[in-house]
Amino acid sequence: METLQLLGTALGLGALAGLNLYLTVFATGLAIQQGWIALAPQYHQLAVLGNPAIVLIAGVLYFIEFFADKVPWVDSLWDIVHTVIRPLGGAFLATRALGTTDPAFSVVIALLGGVASLATHGVKAGTRLVVNASPEPFSNIALSITEDAAVIGGLALIHTHPIAALAAVVLGLGLILLFGPRIARSIFTRLWLMWKKFASGPDDPKLEAADLSKSLPSSVAIVLRIMENGDKPVEWAVPCLCGGSKRIRANVSGYLVALQGEAGHLYFVSKGRLSKATEVIDLAGNKAVHESRFLSENLVLLAPDHSRPAKRVFIFPRPCRRMVIRLAETINLRLASTPS
Repeated sequence: METLQLLGTALGLGALAGLNLYLTVFATGLAIQQGWIALAPQYHQLAVLGNPAIVLIAGVLYFIEFFADKVPWVDSLWDIVHTVIRPLGGAFLATRALGTTDPAFSVVIALLGGVASLATHGVKAGTRLVVNASPEPFSNIALSITEDAAVIGGLALIHTHPIAALAAVVLGLGLILLFGPRIARSIFTRLWLMWKKFASGPDDPKLEAADLSKSLPSSVAIVLRIMENGDKPVEWAVPCLCGGSKRIRANVSGYLVALQGEAGHLYFVSKGRLSKATEVIDLAGNKAVHESRFLSENLVLLAPDHSRPAKRVFIFPRPCRRMVIRLAETINLRLASTPS
């Protein structure tokens, strides 16, 4: 039982450090210094956090983070800087919570504490990148306040019910592991869109008059032919990201393809190295619209009366604005030529 309590305290501190290292150290140290909590003998090494110098430094750093964490894009830059700092801090806090134990066990706990901190840091950073796609600051402020409240609540849970805290950490890490690939794809997508936007500018004149490509990579073309079960020539094919559907995961890169003689259908073929998936998109009763976002230009397929949610969303980098507008016009012309 005591071992489980030690694990709950160690890994709980590590996980909270991934959300906000400075608040975790400051709140714990202040509580120890002011006598709000009495440390059990097995946690005596945590008493160092109550040192006035540590409390002061952690408080100043938390004061800076309190404001930096609420400004769009500044919070993401802050997260990038702390990608190493938070896991190291989480590993340190985890080992301090153990007291005097077997050195090998201390190394294991340091690694687990660092992993827990890195996992929560990754979720925090990924969530901020998604939220920053909308430049309004209110979501960032709400997230920051929620994270700070979670740290304070987590510290209280660690102090009162360390075994429950261990269960919460294990459950949280399990969910992160389960949804990790989706989170990673979302992070990489936002970083790629940011790079394309700021490296190429808001629009690429080369894409204004360029014809839509009729070529596909051979590996993608083979998959399309197998799924389409025919040999119709490609009318046009454009690389993009799929916004997600029943068959295709969100933020998967691939090609949106139109075949000659199939005005009422489009195909999306993913281009992942490990597996490729193809989806047939029925355009009946829909229309294509262009939608500008902060980081991307989207091609949206929706019902003409907007009575239903968007059927499909395809994501393009900002320099492709003119091409996406032309693509929407092309799809609508295909639909207009389809017999009703």
